[in-house]
Amino acid sequence: MNAWNPGGQPPYDPRAGHQPQPGPYPPPPQGPYPPQPPDGGHPPRIPHPYVPQPYPPHPGPPVPPGPFRRLWVRIGPIHTARRVFKPSRPGMVDDALVARVQKIRTLVGLGALVWMSLAYKVAQSVSDIADDRLSQSWNSVLMLSVTFPVAMGVLLALAAPSARRELLRRAGRCFGAIVAIVAAVAVFPAAVLSGFVDGRFATGPAMAVVTYGVTILTFLWVVPFIFWGIGLALVHVFRTADIHETVPPLLAMTLVWEMTLVDLFTDAYAGVPGPLRVLLMLGAPVSVTAVGLWELHRLRVHHGIAVRDMLMRQPG
Repeated sequence: MNAWNPGGQPPYDPRAGHQPQPGPYPPPPQGPYPPQPPDGGHPPRIPHPYVPQPYPPHPGPPVPPGPFRRLWVRIGPIHTARRVFKPSRPGMVDDALVARVQKIRTLVGLGALVWMSLAYKVAQSVSDIADDRLSQSWNSVLMLSVTFPVAMGVLLALAAPSARRELLRRAGRCFGAIVAIVAAVAVFPAAVLSGFVDGRFATGPAMAVVTYGVTILTFLWVVPFIFWGIGLALVHVFRTADIHETVPPLLAMTLVWEMTLVDLFTDAYAGVPGPLRVLLMLGAPVSVTAVGLWELHRLRVHHGIAVRDMLMRQPG
């Protein structure tokens, strides 16, 4: 008896005719299959042996875009509109929460306008509402194009003399964005008045192909640029954050009250009842003003940027 033979059984030697003695444990099952059930049912299912799967191929390095893709990114209408109308001054504060609140306010205001316009028959269809919103957006761009130079003159008059050159340099891209959107819209009347669309310059087969090809490509580029540019110009207020972070909310509040006065004098929403008409006309300016004041407060509290910093005057 030892640690390896606790029962004291004699060793098993098949050559001597010895038989193994029964131990405390049952013998292992015979054969590769489990015992069959006595009731004649199906035997238990044998799990399928695990087969190792090959590893997925390792992804290679990203394939660089082709020359046409790089050209489209560089000169495409949407990418060009982003470069022209989005502010890009180094060190500029970009608050993601403010941008999210502005988008929510815009969507809620647009939904309320669509519902009231359809409920009170101000517009006959959704397409009429879209045309009206596009027209109002373009009027806002024109109004902002007039308001911005006036506001810039007031800013230069109040700013420190040593800062006026820097402010004018920063405002250069803002004026460039105004010129870009006006020039893009002017392409259509210029093409019609010059006879380019009517084929005035198509004096031969080759010139006809060139003329109509240029016309189609121009319209395919200009139309997305105009639509995307109008939206970005209004959201970023002609990229006036390049001047100072507090300029966009101030100009946005000024613009929305100017457009409210225009709606008042043009008798907008004439088919809407009195209380709802007042709510519809004042909803946009009140909400934009609330968001603008909150944005100014957030810039001052969380980022240390105040309106007086725009004047670049030394304290004292």
